[in-house]
Amino acid sequence: MNDGKVSWKTVKETVGSGRLSVVMPVYNLVDKVASNVRMTAELFAANGIRAEILPVDDGSSDGTAGALAALASEKFGDVVVKPVICPVNGGKGAALRAGFEASTGELVMLLDGDLDILPEQTPWFFDAMASKNADVVVGSKRHKNSRVQYPWHRRLVSWVYFTIVRIFIGLPITDTQTGMKLFKRKVLGEALSRMLVKAYAFDLELLSIAHQRGAKIVEAPVIIRFGNKFGALSANTVKVMALDSLAVFYRLKVLKYYAKAEVPPQLKEKPFVSVVIACPQGSAVLDECIAALERQTYRDYEVIVLPDGELDLGVRALDLKIIPTGRVRPAEKRNIGIKEAKGSVVAFIDDDAYPDAHWLEYAIKYFGDGTIGAVGGPGVTPPNDPYLARVGGRAYDNILLSGNYRYRYKAGGVRRDVDDYPSCNLFVRTDLLRKINGYRTDFWPGEDTLLCKDIIDSGKRIVYDPWVVVNHHRRKLFGPHLRQLGRYAFHRGYFVKRYPSNSLRLSYFIPSLFVAYLAALGVFAAVVPFIPRLNVMTWVVSAALAPLAFYLFILALTTVSRNLLTWFLTMAAVFTSHVVYGIKFIQGLLAAKAPCEFIGKDHV
Repeated sequence: MNDGKVSWKTVKETVGSGRLSVVMPVYNLVDKVASNVRMTAELFAANGIRAEILPVDDGSSDGTAGALAALASEKFGDVVVKPVICPVNGGKGAALRAGFEASTGELVMLLDGDLDILPEQTPWFFDAMASKNADVVVGSKRHKNSRVQYPWHRRLVSWVYFTIVRIFIGLPITDTQTGMKLFKRKVLGEALSRMLVKAYAFDLELLSIAHQRGAKIVEAPVIIRFGNKFGALSANTVKVMALDSLAVFYRLKVLKYYAKAEVPPQLKEKPFVSVVIACPQGSAVLDECIAALERQTYRDYEVIVLPDGELDLGVRALDLKIIPTGRVRPAEKRNIGIKEAKGSVVAFIDDDAYPDAHWLEYAIKYFGDGTIGAVGGPGVTPPNDPYLARVGGRAYDNILLSGNYRYRYKAGGVRRDVDDYPSCNLFVRTDLLRKINGYRTDFWPGEDTLLCKDIIDSGKRIVYDPWVVVNHHRRKLFGPHLRQLGRYAFHRGYFVKRYPSNSLRLSYFIPSLFVAYLAALGVFAAVVPFIPRLNVMTWVVSAALAPLAFYLFILALTTVSRNLLTWFLTMAAVFTSHVVYGIKFIQGLLAAKAPCEFIGKDHV
């Protein structure tokens, strides 16, 4: 390999009369993005390559989107520039998926928009693909012909990461993170459709899926000159990447998830979606929700807002319908929304939640599968929530509190079928909703549990996808948080005996067992002083306290934080949540009737 002129013959012959798609993710690159894209387009045009350049702006805040939009009208011979604008930052995975879905070529090259690797090196990738009959070609800093100049800290992190990947993942390559890769379209599409990681371990997951599915992956040399910039390798970045990489290993080797992950069939036509928002009145959180809906990447939808009384949301850049309902419960409001919906899919979201920009886009793809009746996704704690609300969200994220249902509150995890999902983030076929007569109106809360029961009883599935994300504001600690949790617990206890099919679960009984243990411990502590020869009872006292000590140890371990106040409050939130849930669950279990309340003062 040398730095002189290279032959583009193989590139031209391979692309032929088709088109090469070059997907370039960019973020806050306004000073260089126009020149980088223009240089790339001119290079391919000068060498007679039919190509489309797809720079993907991942929610930049510095004017990058405007600079890209101006490039769309420029002409570069047989090369076209097709900017893809993601209105909100969603991570590298979301950006590359958006670029791929906008592309048309049978060969797709991924090229980092900052051009740390210059596109002049493209022929080496095509030569490797042709000579080795490969499906994927990855640029490798460790290729014997590579020339790489980058600082020692990047070299050290890269070596450690490579070692871990080779040991635990087993990829037949020496580098996964270099920002230039060439894929056959089918291979890339099959891998992207099964991906779960959005950010730093994206490349590892992408290549792991492709390899697991039988794709042949080879390496090509690269020339990289990083200079002395550290890039994105902060301590937090390294931590997140390590955790995401461990998750890839777990899904690949333990769960075997990628081998059996379901990919819904291609939609024959895009469904029209009716977004239904039940709310008591106008509020700052409702405005936030509407604003996020205006930024959706999927555009075939309407929004139906159902307040108690008249509401003026101003002029909006979407199909907005406001229907005053009077002071009725959320289930009744949503049933009005179902009746008025024009879409073939109804998307339910709470007014105190706001969706990710790809929310509609990622959910509707499942409705090409006739067995699927509904789709849900996580409701994560917004970063702008007040401190005590964020700590409440941290408690919900805790595995001791949410157990097997942690996926409802935390982004990540795997796709799965579920039988119960909250209406803060739920998509349902409109014809199915009308067939089962929508929500039952004799319960609040808990009406969404019964809706899901009716969906399952109808023979349809409910699918959870971790990419279908909304940000759901939390109640502040401790009063509002515990009152809301207590209402849920009471109805769950009541449903266990009346509607057991999706409520009779051992996990729901555990807090009540914990409360029973604490009560027994209290009784024991009250009678111990009256027991003669207490020294003989020392082992009994130790045995009685051992479960509590173990619980507190695990609680401290799973809530650890560098901020001591956050650590203490999270521990207190989880503990009190267990106690309140356990008590209210028993009350619901013993109740002859469950109350059906209006939204109270704890509504955000």
